[in-house]
Amino acid sequence: MRAALLAATASVILLAPAPVAAAGAPSGPTVRCPRVPAPAMSRPPRPSPPPAVPEQRVVGGAALDTAGLVVPAAAAAPPGITATSWLVADLDSGQVLGGCGPHEYGTPASVQKLLLAATMLPRLDPKQTVTVTAEDMNIEPGSSAVGLVKGGRYTIETIWLGLLLNSGNEAANALARLGGGGNDAADGVRAMNEQAHRLGALQTHAVTPSGLDGKGQFTSAYDLALIARACFAEPAFRRYALTKQTAIPAQPAQRTKGFQIQNENQLIYRYPGALGGKTGFTDLARHTYVGAAERDGRRLVVTLLGAEPAPKRGWEQGAALLDWGFTLPRDASVGRLVEPGELTATPSAAPSALAVPGGPRPAAASGPARTGSGWLWSVIAVSGAGVLVLLGGMLWRRRSRLP
Repeated sequence: MRAALLAATASVILLAPAPVAAAGAPSGPTVRCPRVPAPAMSRPPRPSPPPAVPEQRVVGGAALDTAGLVVPAAAAAPPGITATSWLVADLDSGQVLGGCGPHEYGTPASVQKLLLAATMLPRLDPKQTVTVTAEDMNIEPGSSAVGLVKGGRYTIETIWLGLLLNSGNEAANALARLGGGGNDAADGVRAMNEQAHRLGALQTHAVTPSGLDGKGQFTSAYDLALIARACFAEPAFRRYALTKQTAIPAQPAQRTKGFQIQNENQLIYRYPGALGGKTGFTDLARHTYVGAAERDGRRLVVTLLGAEPAPKRGWEQGAALLDWGFTLPRDASVGRLVEPGELTATPSAAPSALAVPGGPRPAAASGPARTGSGWLWSVIAVSGAGVLVLLGGMLWRRRSRLP
């Protein structure tokens, strides 16, 4: 049924045989994403993702339902990187400029902390002073920590800075506990999952507030863009994300001295117009990254999952994709970021998640589909209007250590 709907609304132009579509992708050719080889190294096997849910893969537009590359038809090829999936979008208009497997499941690592921020920033008073508990300090040995101490008293703002500058996992536990009602971090994680659903991030499921690996914890490049957009809508987050250094105060009762921490996101130091973001790494997730920048009054966000640090680090791969995004026309689009609450509204009241605002816009996939056998270029042009008519009334349902 789904294949028939897509066939009825898609125009496919093949200049040569195309690679076989990956599992979970729509029928038709999959355009291979530009990739650069990563150095050979021993890596643990990646977790098996949940089964693909067709309705979730078309959130934001039918063209986004691909395991491969989707970019506007006339766009230059994006840079080759090592990330297994990525997405570039406009923070203000919500237009998706392009992506690679935007709805493919990935493991988040510490970019999970952005979901924590999107959930808890509106709930917590940054001026309030709180006490860190023994439970907050229960983090994986050797994982990222900012240096908070049990029994220490800190302002909420200090803990936010420890989370976003140094990716403190104990800071994540404390904020999840406090924002979830003060009992334990599990209440905060439940609130995070509720927020993900409200934002339309239906492929996101949090198990830990910090992004430390947990069974069944997944997200997607598209979902991360929704979450990042919610974060950058918060003035406090924008300020924290651009903070280069801050002081963690002494705790006399615990006999600890104060110290300085620095922001670990190199984008804010090295990329003109950088707005900030978040880095992440675990052995399972590999490198993950979210970054945003502004140029000529235009704000773009990039998200990537499953990257390796060579030949370019995660933030450098993000920067290369931002450069590519800024070369595209302002009306370039292959889909859009849904609005908070849109997918949880009643079907009769909610705009279609497949709609592209502002009238007809290009929503196509194009790019090199080449393998060692010499595949030629393929172009897939997808008609968004037909998809609206056939799929606009669909119901969506929920599934869902460091730099």
